[in-house]
Amino acid sequence: MAQFLRHQGCCLDLNRTRLSPPTSSAIISRAVVAKPVVVLFDVDETLVHTGGAGARGWNDAFEKVYGVPADIGQHTSAGETDPQVARETFRGVLGREPVGDELDPLFAQYLLHLSDDIWSSAQYRMLPGADQVLQRLIDAGVILGIVSGAMEGAARTKLMPANLNRFFLFGAYGSDSPDRAELTRIAIEKAGHLHADLTPQEVFVVGDTPLDIAAAHGAGAVSVGVATGKYSKGELEAAGAMHVLGSLEDPFPGISEA
Repeated sequence: MAQFLRHQGCCLDLNRTRLSPPTSSAIISRAVVAKPVVVLFDVDETLVHTGGAGARGWNDAFEKVYGVPADIGQHTSAGETDPQVARETFRGVLGREPVGDELDPLFAQYLLHLSDDIWSSAQYRMLPGADQVLQRLIDAGVILGIVSGAMEGAARTKLMPANLNRFFLFGAYGSDSPDRAELTRIAIEKAGHLHADLTPQEVFVVGDTPLDIAAAHGAGAVSVGVATGKYSKGELEAAGAMHVLGSLEDPFPGISEA
């Protein structure tokens, strides 16, 4: 039986639109790439570099709630969702699994610290070409959304100093699902309320980690890797990205530069 996403009248036939196996970006010609209808952007190391504000926020939260310091870099990997970060760091620093509501105060304290720290983070910066590519996509009639492993409040907070929230109509976040493929499907479902008869193949997902690429493929969308984080163009291509950019200053697939 065909598999559908349904929500408030939205219907996407995922079996009808499932992608064939990823093709190396090196052999995909931009000239034959169709313009995307929707582009979903990751936040951290794709649009902005927070200068460690997120890590400091988690450390502060663990110190306030449980009286122990916590370096998330020792317990998690780039691209994981905030719920995964909290759970794995809890396990790493406290030596056991969280139970009941033990993660709840960590989420709240993290966001409180982040909302202050982000404005004074000395190394915070918008990554090259971010605002220009977002404006170019809007000018081309593309719908923009966020797909981030960060909780919604955290993702939106991270974009505030760079004034990038103004470009995004909607989003799906780590607070919607701890699984990146699932939250990407949620984002596509939301986009379907804005553009009738949207198919996943008309959605491009832009991110800087192999987890972003895997999530795009898991949702049937087109993956665009951007080597602005810790992973190189070669590593993103090896992860199966259908298109790979060196930075957001590069020509965006499917969008005319004229």
